[in-house]
Amino acid sequence: MASFSFESFLQRVFEATGIASQNELASVLNIHRAAVSQAKRKGTVPERWILKLSRKYGLSPEWLESGEGRTFSRDGGDSEFFNIPKVSARLSAGGGSFETASTIESYFAFQRAWLSKKGDPRRMVLMDVSGNSMEPELKDRDMVLVDRSWTEVVGGVIYAVGVDDVIMVKRIERQPNVLVLHSDNPRYMPICLEGDAAAGVRIIGRVIWTCREYR
Repeated sequence: MASFSFESFLQRVFEATGIASQNELASVLNIHRAAVSQAKRKGTVPERWILKLSRKYGLSPEWLESGEGRTFSRDGGDSEFFNIPKVSARLSAGGGSFETASTIESYFAFQRAWLSKKGDPRRMVLMDVSGNSMEPELKDRDMVLVDRSWTEVVGGVIYAVGVDDVIMVKRIERQPNVLVLHSDNPRYMPICLEGDAAAGVRIIGRVIWTCREYR
């Protein structure tokens, strides 16, 4: 039986797994909700909870108990879920975002089997969208999943792209000697890049999934 701050443990679990409540935690652990309340009152967490959560989400048992060390056991091992990092860089759906830092803010757990059907989970990253140039497909503050292993340009596909010192989210079209970046919002004109400008465009990856929080 591990004795530590239950609230800190709970916060770590919520942030790393996407579990949103004590009721949901009880469901994942296949226990009664009252058992979670009892553990909270005692300030203790059964070792079997630590073991089950670490196996299911690929989390480090040490980190679950103390908050120290790496969050995940490498890539999650053979767990059902794979943890995708969310970075602080923002994809501009407008004039271009200068927020390009690759600092990891948090992790989100996805089903490993689903990710593997889409591409290479080890090359995927989550980023926020800023702006309205890709509406209605993508809206301001949406979160998108980008597969960085996909850099081949296919017409009509949405990509995260780097142009000079900014990063954007656009549909890309290759024409003879010209690279065209299209927005879905008709108020935004296509961006046509030629010569060195076109050659300098960095295809960061393909957008394969989006999440929208309604406010």
